[in-house]
Amino acid sequence: MKKWKSRFLPLLLAMLLAFSGCSAAGSPDAANAARPEQTQAAAPGQAEESAASTESESAGTLEFSSDSLGTVTVPAYSGQAYTAINDNIPFFNPADYDGSSFETYGELDDLGRCTGAIACVGTDLMPTEERGSISQVRPSGWQTAEYDIVDGRYLYNRCHLIGYQLTAENANEQNLITGTRYMNVDGMLPFENMVADYVKETENHVLYRVTPLFSGDDLVARGVLMEGWSVEDKGEGICFNVFVYNIQPGITIDYSTGGSALSGDTNEGQSTGNEASGSEASAGQTESTYILNTNTLKFHLPSCASAADIKEENRETFTGSREELIAEGYSPCGNCSP
Repeated sequence: MKKWKSRFLPLLLAMLLAFSGCSAAGSPDAANAARPEQTQAAAPGQAEESAASTESESAGTLEFSSDSLGTVTVPAYSGQAYTAINDNIPFFNPADYDGSSFETYGELDDLGRCTGAIACVGTDLMPTEERGSISQVRPSGWQTAEYDIVDGRYLYNRCHLIGYQLTAENANEQNLITGTRYMNVDGMLPFENMVADYVKETENHVLYRVTPLFSGDDLVARGVLMEGWSVEDKGEGICFNVFVYNIQPGITIDYSTGGSALSGDTNEGQSTGNEASGSEASAGQTESTYILNTNTLKFHLPSCASAADIKEENRETFTGSREELIAEGYSPCGNCSP
């Protein structure tokens, strides 16, 4: 526990400074009682219920109406990748679950959009083999666009709702959405890493739910609601409820289609392949072998000195194109420039 807390102390301190967190006095039960308009989480077998939402904007807030969450009010983006919701206390009721491991992914809605995923993450759900390709999945609103101002150049990643390192889900179309590089790496990844490290070190379970929130019939989500609660210690180790914004600084996104442009520029992405699927986009690209760090989402040349320092549990070998890795959320090492 000490090692885990030390590693994520900066993130925990940032969360405490930015918003109030969970405590013995603040539990999901108490929060839900105080917020009757919020519905509790669906039971594991009901996760396929639609999470489609409508959104309205007023007084600097976004309001989403979701079948699975009820009404969720989110502050407008103000420079931070995520913001606390409901005093950082999850909406689900841990008493509804017995603490045993499970994972459930909602059915796609009529527009082909992901509706949400919920799991009770334990070590038994975590991957035991190398991650495979997800390039064949084309989430709703998927378009290929490159910008010099984006890390790795590609605007969009195929973002897992529940990260591969937690439940070993690979090319599961019910678990992949079109998300910006910023949302994937700056917003979602710190919480995924925190949960993964906590589970590995304590062998406890974490109730974990991620719900994409859309506006009307938009094909690209405005963001995702991430909730986590450590079961055995009743939220002492893990407790959060955050909305992660699906934005990219400097880029304007058309959420109805996935189109994009530099802010203030009427031209779309500097290089786009909007009609190509992931497999088509990668056709003709050179395949090479890379070393992946599944914790930092960096990829390296096999000869890179940094690759030799990767912990075995976070190290994977991948053969394919660099473009495919970038689309899956990885970024090239700054030392070896693969």
